[in-house]
Amino acid sequence: MKFARKFYAAMQEAAIAHARWDLEVSTSIIQDKRKVWLLAALTAMGLMVSLAFADTIDLPSMLGGKKAYTPAFYTTGIFMASIAIGLCAGLITGCIGAGGGFIITPALMSAGIKGILAVGTDLFHIFAKAIMGTAVHKKLGNVSVGLAIAFLVGSGAGVLGGGVLNRMIYEANPVASDAFISVIYVVLLGFLGMYAMTDFLRLRKAGGGGDAHGGGGGGTGGLPAKLQSANIPPMISFDEDLIPGGKKISGLFVALCGLIVGFMAAIMGVGGGFLTFPMFVYVLGVSSFTTVGTDILQIIFTAGFAAISQYAIYGFIFYTLAMGMLLGSLLGIQVGALVTKLVPGLYIRGFYALAILAGFVNRLFAMPGKLNDMKILSISQDLSMFLTNIGNWLFFLTIGAFALWVISTFLSKTKGLREG
Repeated sequence: MKFARKFYAAMQEAAIAHARWDLEVSTSIIQDKRKVWLLAALTAMGLMVSLAFADTIDLPSMLGGKKAYTPAFYTTGIFMASIAIGLCAGLITGCIGAGGGFIITPALMSAGIKGILAVGTDLFHIFAKAIMGTAVHKKLGNVSVGLAIAFLVGSGAGVLGGGVLNRMIYEANPVASDAFISVIYVVLLGFLGMYAMTDFLRLRKAGGGGDAHGGGGGGTGGLPAKLQSANIPPMISFDEDLIPGGKKISGLFVALCGLIVGFMAAIMGVGGGFLTFPMFVYVLGVSSFTTVGTDILQIIFTAGFAAISQYAIYGFIFYTLAMGMLLGSLLGIQVGALVTKLVPGLYIRGFYALAILAGFVNRLFAMPGKLNDMKILSISQDLSMFLTNIGNWLFFLTIGAFALWVISTFLSKTKGLREG
């Protein structure tokens, strides 16, 4: 139980660090007129494509009709849903400072996007935002080049493994692919949601306001000391600016951590930051200062390599959906960040817990239908659809209520924001 609590605190810190980077990147894009015009042009192209073709062409099922598990089927409604999903994820990231990325893949799957496409599209969305923002140069002073190289070698191998596994399952049985991705999210979101709600109830009972972000403290224990004492070439020096002479650790351990992060990122459609931080700080013993810079660098390369090499070249990316999510998240994260100045952090933490649990319930309720389609579970089609619809409604109502609350707070208190 103690380990689980520490792991949750570490993941919270990682999500906070990633949210700060996301806000910086988004701000960089919004403040550049050329990038804003580029976004407008790409959005217009996406709308024209969807209006001209998606709803009018009756595609054969094997080429991407409504019943096919292939990337071709596309509607204007799905494009608008991607903007809404990006907006909600941005509001959560900006307002809470953590966790927005966890809802994107479940949300896309709930909107009718097949799991492998949702994963590939989310990875491309992360990569596109990182490239457009180009805010990483401000953090390069924090990066240990040796750690980054060793980590990215492992991360690249992990991405290959995760991408191949995802595609193998998909090619064997597309329904099994959706079920596999759903199980991963059920476990992750169930764990995060349980601890987030526990923290919220504890703070509420104690009567403390808390802050919106939460998170736990870092530190080094016995494991980092043991790993750093192992003299396995190549040895990498780091944290020289913080400790005289710095610290040293084997590149093998760093690469193994990268392997795990890349593998999970390629399977889940995330940048991998939620694992990089706890591994660097609590396993390798790297300072938070160095970890943040290296984490930001690895997100760009891991997400980019995974999106292009494992999904784009196989046709498992909706570029227009990625565009919609980027557009929505850029707006949402700005509004969410402003609202944090106006409302108690305790309320925001409560919504965060509810959002994570809503994602958990959504994927959990979708599982019976997937298992029934795979002939593992025998239930009626009506019951499986009923459960799936309940999960979808609970998820979108919860996320939608949070989004409406944040936007209404923003609109009703704009005067306070200007004065602040």
